[in-house]
Amino acid sequence: MTLLSALPASDSYRTTGSGARASVFAVSELATASFASVGQELARLVTALNLTPGTPDVSIDHRLASLWYGLSFKPDGWEVPSLWDAIAGNYQASDGWIRLHTNLPRHRAAALKVLGVSAERNAVAAALKKLAIAELEAAIVAEGGVAAAMRSRADWADHPQGRAVSRDPLINWHSPRRITLRDRPQATANRPLAGLRVLDLTRILAGPVSTRTLAGFGAEVLRIDPPGWDEPGIIPDISLGKHCAYLDLKTPAGLEKLQDLLSQADVFVHGYRPGALDALGLTKAKRDALAPNRVEVTLNAYGWQGPWSNRRGFDSLIQMSAGIADAGRIWANTDKPTPLPVQALDHATGYLMAAAILSALAEAASGNSVMHAQLSLARTAELLAVLGKSDTNKEITEAEPADYSQTPEASDWGPGHRLKPALTVGAARMSWPLPASKLGTSVPVWSSLST
Repeated sequence: MTLLSALPASDSYRTTGSGARASVFAVSELATASFASVGQELARLVTALNLTPGTPDVSIDHRLASLWYGLSFKPDGWEVPSLWDAIAGNYQASDGWIRLHTNLPRHRAAALKVLGVSAERNAVAAALKKLAIAELEAAIVAEGGVAAAMRSRADWADHPQGRAVSRDPLINWHSPRRITLRDRPQATANRPLAGLRVLDLTRILAGPVSTRTLAGFGAEVLRIDPPGWDEPGIIPDISLGKHCAYLDLKTPAGLEKLQDLLSQADVFVHGYRPGALDALGLTKAKRDALAPNRVEVTLNAYGWQGPWSNRRGFDSLIQMSAGIADAGRIWANTDKPTPLPVQALDHATGYLMAAAILSALAEAASGNSVMHAQLSLARTAELLAVLGKSDTNKEITEAEPADYSQTPEASDWGPGHRLKPALTVGAARMSWPLPASKLGTSVPVWSSLST
């Protein structure tokens, strides 16, 4: 079996473009390599499906790959809302730095309850200066919030969770079984994923990147969120090419509808923590009964073993925990946390998830057993930490007009321009007929089955 387990060799694909994001870490190199993983596995799938006479070549524009790790959409005449809540960010405590992630109301309320202050940044900062980072982190997490103390790389290597993450494979493949892929007569060398139905139960940010990638090669992606859910500042970037619907999974009707959708899906992507799907009644046995021929890929924040395997987390928090922000601080010669210039852990994990899905599909198309895949942001951080950095004097900061498609995109928020695709696989070039849409604007049905 040749399921994806590592980044592809650099001589297995062609690169154009140059430059690098400013960082002590190989952020731009990771961007190109993660795109190459998608390309490699898509080429394997195209070959297994006999869509081309030979294995298609993979080509990545290094500059564009780096830019896709940031925001891919440039509004024309309007502004995307801020990504961050007013009190989110890094704070100095009595013995170090801690980061609060308060974008979600329940996470904000948890932090404020522990601190005993109002939602005012100066009050939060004053309260934090009196407290120790380890106790703060533990108290906020115990209250249901999310926070991360800044650790060094050495501290993380000695931490029980850091040690556990170091034992995790980059992609944890498990539960091997034979599946039968559904015929997709729509699939072509130009749109190899046409007709593939992908059920997306992921949010902020890695999972949505993975499904946006699949949509770019023709997959039908249906994203499901709870009623009223929104991610201001992110959705115009990652809802591209998708149908987005609301379902209340806490109601019998909502759960029944989800089960119906799952039974018709080829791919199931989710970011639920261990036990969460079981609590909804969607145990693995139930999912196997509903969709025995599905490919399933999931992710979490801190890895799949160790004391923090069930802990909530986000890219910016993993950077603090795993020593990335501290290594950046040393590199920048400053006394403050210096994170990566983009949310590279999210993006890299997202592209690796997409590659894992394609890898499983290629195995199934070749008549081999298929396994479910688990990835984590923390394990991707370890990949980044050891990745070699190329020498370049050309810094990539922000996109220029030439980096965007000349064809405007009519998103649900207003017009704008999308970055040009960074990846080409033979005749397949990423494109998205559906513009970015607001959440809850579609009905929870497979459009290909309702016409």
